Amino acid sequence: MPSTRERGLAAESRACAFLEAQGLRLLQRNYRLRSGEIDLIMRDATHLVFIEVRYRSSNRYGGALQSVDFRKQQRIMRTARHFLLCNPYDLPVRFDVIALEGQAIRWIQHAFEAEH
Repeated sequence: MPSTRERGLAAESRACAFLEAQGLRLLQRNYRLRSGEIDLIMRDATHLVFIEVRYRSSNRYGGALQSVDFRKQQRIMRTARHFLLCNPYDLPVRFDVIALEGQAIRWIQHAFEAEH
């Protein structure tokens, strides 16, 4: 039986392949700071996209999408600000969520907005 970390990495790989098939290009995986982590950083023709990948084998205890709560969003935005300070891009930013539940993939674009 795979560990939680192994299942997470497999979910990120599956999400990345799905997004690449949609035309996004991977810039970085697992950008980590002490304050948080961004699973995938990608770009499309118009945006720099910070992507949170959430996997749940079922929605019995709340689905994958519901697990991206306000605190998680705040950590992702703080980490994204740091990434942009170190890697300036002249593109608007978007925060997306890929929710994997069993075999289903849901891609929520503009899942949340950064505060200004």
